[in-house]
Amino acid sequence: MIAELNDKFRHGDRTLGEYNSTRAVAALPPEKLRALTRAIKIFDDFTEDNDPHGEHDMGEIELDGDRFFWKIDYYDRNFEHHSDDPADPRLARRVLTIMFASEY
Repeated sequence: MIAELNDKFRHGDRTLGEYNSTRAVAALPPEKLRALTRAIKIFDDFTEDNDPHGEHDMGEIELDGDRFFWKIDYYDRNFEHHSDDPADPRLARRVLTIMFASEY
């Protein structure tokens, strides 16, 4: 259930949460930022090595010679505390953070 919700969120359902980025990513030219966001939306290279829990909550993207990571974290409905149940969209809001791999 968590993987399905994370995929739905990444594919564009912003009712499940919000996107965030580091300052360095936010400073990218708009066309590169759009391309990066599109790449995250269509990312499907999940393997046992990079997704051992099967939740589709983190990925790595290479774009124009730059490496980026994206990560989904789960918070309560008010974004104040971590969610007790990320599988229940009534109890969890997602935050997808995009960063340069070098910032991790």
